[in-house]
Amino acid sequence: MSDVQGTLEVAKGISDYGIMIIICAVFLMLSSGLMVACFRWFRSAISDIISYTDELRELNEKFGHNNHVMETIAEGLMPETQMRIKSISGAFFDLAVEKVCRLIKKIREENHIADKEATKAKIRTLLRNLYEDRNSKFDNFRYSGEKLSEYSNPEWIEWVAKVMEGELYNEAGANNGRAYTNVKAVYDNIKLDFYHRMTNQI
Repeated sequence: MSDVQGTLEVAKGISDYGIMIIICAVFLMLSSGLMVACFRWFRSAISDIISYTDELRELNEKFGHNNHVMETIAEGLMPETQMRIKSISGAFFDLAVEKVCRLIKKIREENHIADKEATKAKIRTLLRNLYEDRNSKFDNFRYSGEKLSEYSNPEWIEWVAKVMEGELYNEAGANNGRAYTNVKAVYDNIKLDFYHRMTNQI
């Protein structure tokens, strides 16, 4: 019954307004419906693209992280890398032995070492400078994904300072051979601590 009534209303509309107006009205309704459908489809497609892009970005970040981890593992497994790092760091520490021995001699000759507090402060300042300078050079090298300076230990400054004080205030007097031996011994301990820190990934 409703279909018949709808048909009668369309026929009445055609007789009242003309067939062209009715066709245009139908066309406008179909067009507006199609536009709404297209807009909804377009908005859904954009949402899907954005979601897909976010997923690709997350995957890319994961791949980048995995590559970094794999490079770190591969680097750590190569004996050649460990030997290269030990050779480079060993050269820096051996050079530090010579520098510290020169500092002992220089402080003994140029400073008023009777003022123990001032001398102790100067020793630590000079050693801190050596430590920071060496770390700035270690920053150019990496091991297991970390800069070599990350394996340094600030306690080394105090270790060497104690040896320097022992040499400057030794009751037996100045002895460059003894100073070299003691400084070399403390830097051998520093080397071992450095290698242990690398091995234990501190």
